[in-house]
Amino acid sequence: MKILPFKHKVLLLALFGGMSTVWLSSCASQESSTEQTMKVTAEQTEMKITKEPFGTAPNGEEVSLYTLTNQNGVQVKITNYGAIVTSIITPDKSGKMGDVTLGFDNVDGYVPNDPHFGGIVGRYANRIAKGKFTLDGQEYKLAVNDAPNHLHGGITGFDRVVWQPEEVPGQNALRLTYLSKDMEEGYPGNLTAVVTYTLTEDNGLKIDYEATTDKATPVNLTNHSYFNLSAGQDKDILNHVVQINADKFTATDETLIPTGELKPVKGTPYNFTSPQPVGTRIHNLPGGFGYDLNYVINNGGDELTKAAVVHDPATGRTLEVLTTQPGIQLYTAYHLDGSLTGKNDTVYKRYAGLCLEAQHYPDSPNQESFPSTILKPGEKYQETTIYKFGVRE
Repeated sequence: MKILPFKHKVLLLALFGGMSTVWLSSCASQESSTEQTMKVTAEQTEMKITKEPFGTAPNGEEVSLYTLTNQNGVQVKITNYGAIVTSIITPDKSGKMGDVTLGFDNVDGYVPNDPHFGGIVGRYANRIAKGKFTLDGQEYKLAVNDAPNHLHGGITGFDRVVWQPEEVPGQNALRLTYLSKDMEEGYPGNLTAVVTYTLTEDNGLKIDYEATTDKATPVNLTNHSYFNLSAGQDKDILNHVVQINADKFTATDETLIPTGELKPVKGTPYNFTSPQPVGTRIHNLPGGFGYDLNYVINNGGDELTKAAVVHDPATGRTLEVLTTQPGIQLYTAYHLDGSLTGKNDTVYKRYAGLCLEAQHYPDSPNQESFPSTILKPGEKYQETTIYKFGVRE
């Protein structure tokens, strides 16, 4: 967790370089020409974000869908219900555009007990053992919504509430804010969470997380998008090739709670230090289902680090994940059973997508040896994750 002023300046040139070029070229012109050029530039920037109705949240509040588009035609759609990324449209190696995320056509699909498609999960992403932790001598009890443990913030986590949206002036970005009140879902402290999505001109979806609190509390935020880089060409991701920059993983018990041991991936079916198709060893895993494991990113937890790369050989699409977080959870959607029908009447079955959730380690509030997830008053939680899309022959 970052509690000092955030120093990363990643993608700064990409975000502002175009504006600098316009300004320099305008200096040689008359003042009226400069003002006109700046006005056109501002109008073009504003046109990158559009807004439309997306339905009604369970609390009766109308929610919206925001579309961010860059100069390459890449589009990201985000709703302020759950701060959910509903769609990411990117080109394949032939230039054909396609949606590479799982989701629904309107907010109604996200309201039932959906598998957290695209949302910001919190106050604590992943699991907390037996739904309890002790902080400053006091025990706090949380919902046991993934028996026998607490998962993704509880019954009404951050992906199931309405956030306050704000378009960021001069940027292709949407800022969303949510106040999680003291003892909401059992967590102490009034926590103000801010998530800013920025679509960059090099086809990156940059997610900046910030949070402050008035009482010490655990915080662990992540995005829970399910990716299928074939954009519907394949019904599963078993042929996706994955590489994860991690020599170790957090070993778990049978309920997926870490034992505290960091085990080497070498010699196990969890080894993705070199590129491997997802399906090669998936049936050799315990239970014969799929991956649901936190990896310890090599040199992770400080500077922005490349954590994972995914490649779909059929379409050529690639996904790079860069993050300041120390861990990343690979989940291959083995709980999907065909009961959900999403966008374009797509039925989501086992392995329909994969998640790469940049995060702190599961159950950190109960694991003293893990990097701390406790945010205190006067500190600021700051993390960044970038999902960057490309193509490869």
